Amino acid sequence: MGRRDKAAKQGAGAPRCTVTVCRGCCCGTPKVPGLDHAGQLADLRSSLAGVAQVRPVGCLDACDRANVIVIQPSGEGRRAGGRPVWLGFVNDPDAARDITAWVAAGGPGLVDPPAVLELYSFAPSRRIRESLPE
Repeated sequence: MGRRDKAAKQGAGAPRCTVTVCRGCCCGTPKVPGLDHAGQLADLRSSLAGVAQVRPVGCLDACDRANVIVIQPSGEGRRAGGRPVWLGFVNDPDAARDITAWVAAGGPGLVDPPAVLELYSFAPSRRIRESLPE
């Protein structure tokens, strides 16, 4: 099977959200006690395998809202008007489950987030938004 055939079979180019998980100076550290940080990341990866890219990154400079997760829309979601959604204080399994269900359903631009995620949503400064790796 050639590369083109493999890509078509795997759905390369298919719309996928990116779930960026901050694991910098405060997020993912003992500064947020009572949370299995490695377990949270592993759960996100396993729950979203084949649905979204989950990537840990260094500090996103929103330390006062640790743990921070940013949901970036798929190409299709972006064309439909979706923009990255920044979520802070994602420190319990229920919040992570709400995020994975939303992303699996399509994410920003394609499906409205569960209402409970509004409690976690925040608008970072332009400087912080621009620091998010593409």
